[in-house]
Amino acid sequence: MKRREFITLLGGAASAWPLAARAQQSAMPVVGFLNTASPEPFAHLIAAFSLGLNEAGFVEGTNLEIEYRWGAGHYDRMPALAADLVRRQVNVLAAFSPPAALAAKAATASIPIVITSGDDPVKLGLIASLARPGGNITGVSLFTVALGGKRHELLRKFMPAATAIGVLINPESGNAQPDIEDARRAASILGWKIQIVTATREQEFDAFEALVDHRVSALVIGNDQFFASRRDYIVALAKRHVLPTIYPLREFAAAGGLMSYGPSISAAYRQAGVYVGRVLKGAKPAELPVVQPTKFEFVINLKTAHSLGLDVPPTLLALADEVIE
Repeated sequence: MKRREFITLLGGAASAWPLAARAQQSAMPVVGFLNTASPEPFAHLIAAFSLGLNEAGFVEGTNLEIEYRWGAGHYDRMPALAADLVRRQVNVLAAFSPPAALAAKAATASIPIVITSGDDPVKLGLIASLARPGGNITGVSLFTVALGGKRHELLRKFMPAATAIGVLINPESGNAQPDIEDARRAASILGWKIQIVTATREQEFDAFEALVDHRVSALVIGNDQFFASRRDYIVALAKRHVLPTIYPLREFAAAGGLMSYGPSISAAYRQAGVYVGRVLKGAKPAELPVVQPTKFEFVINLKTAHSLGLDVPPTLLALADEVIE
């Protein structure tokens, strides 16, 4: 072979290498990640989701690509973001929270969807049943909304003399109505007055002032992704107004909240990652039972209790799964 022919052949091969690399990259499966919150406060949950994917044999950037779409607390953006991921022709769509799950379902009936929902996915019309989801949706049901009554009960044990309790909800959340129903049921059973206040944006957290005006003794935070992403701010407001508060997730207590009761959301994100991996390997969502948590965490932040000048009843300390000191 002549020298000129060799150089030409070498140049042609070199120019083909990037094309081959791009073709290999484009052949990677793509997961659409749809979340109503913001990425920064959920970094540990992204890590949990990645861990689940790793357990299933998938590593982002190596044999998997992830397209992230965040609503930043704007639930009305979910339909457009879900439609964008469908146009991207993702292989699996992972949707976190009821608004994201409902938007994903409305956007596609063919792309597999793995959801993580705090409300009952059967009641929401997302699946046929937990054991046999049917259709293109499966995932994790946290049932955090169904635990509202238990949170009220724990708060009652902490504040037995309370007569008025505040409840903070996001009316745009799919969990809003169940939270309201739980609050009213608790008011009837426990014999206290319920003051419901709402917030859909951080600017609306002046609702805490209304709670003080109504002289509530304590507060229950509704289950909501937006609230979870603003947990540091909400915890700070509760402390400022000296409101004993119970939250739906451990993350709030870890951030300085007084008490929390609910499932492990990190475990739910990890399980969602595992399920996405199984679907990528050929499993059909209709045949994957929706997973439910088997353990619920009751966490008390003793340091916060002391800073508020509150004594935690020994009976509650005995019930706690974790005491933060």
